[in-house]
Amino acid sequence: MRVISGIYKRRHFDVPRSFKARPTTDFAKENLFNVLMAYIDFEDTSALDLFSGTGSISIELVSRGCSKVISIEKDRQHNAFIRKVIEEVKTDKCIPICGDVFKFIQRCNEQFDFIFADPPYALKELGQIPELVFQNNLLKDDGLFVLEHGKDFDFSEHPRFIEHRSYGSVNFSFFK
Repeated sequence: MRVISGIYKRRHFDVPRSFKARPTTDFAKENLFNVLMAYIDFEDTSALDLFSGTGSISIELVSRGCSKVISIEKDRQHNAFIRKVIEEVKTDKCIPICGDVFKFIQRCNEQFDFIFADPPYALKELGQIPELVFQNNLLKDDGLFVLEHGKDFDFSEHPRFIEHRSYGSVNFSFFK
C-alpha cells in the first residue's frame, strides 16, 4: 500500500497477505484523488471512510490535510493494521473504529465534508448505501460522497448522483 501525495507521500505499508480486503488499486486511487481535487479542498476537511479495509484511503486523506478522518472497519485484523499505520505516521487526525458500518450509519450524529465507501463488491446491501448515507444526514450540504463498486451497479438514476468514473474493474459513483 502506497501513499500517493501529501505529507506521507511515497510511504509504503506492507499489507499482510492473509488480508481478505481488496484494497483500491494505486492506479484507481491516484485517478480518484485527481478527480477529487476538483471537488474538495482537503485542508481542514472532515471525512468518513466506510469499509476502510487496509486504511489506504484514510491515510491518503490525512496525508493530504484532512483535519479528521473516521475509519470504520469491521474486521479486527484490518482495524489493527489501520491502527498500526496511524501509529507509524504519528497522527491523531485518524480515528479508527472497529465496528459494523450499517450500525455506525444509524447511530452517527455527525456530518462530514467527504464520505468514501468501499464495500465488498458482493455485499447484498451495496445498492442501499447511498440512500442510507443521505437518509441519515451524514453529508454536509456541500459535501461529496463517493461509492466504490463493481461494474454490475449503475447509480445514475439516483437523485443525488453527479458523476461516474471507471478505472479497469474499479468504478466510482459520485453523489452530492
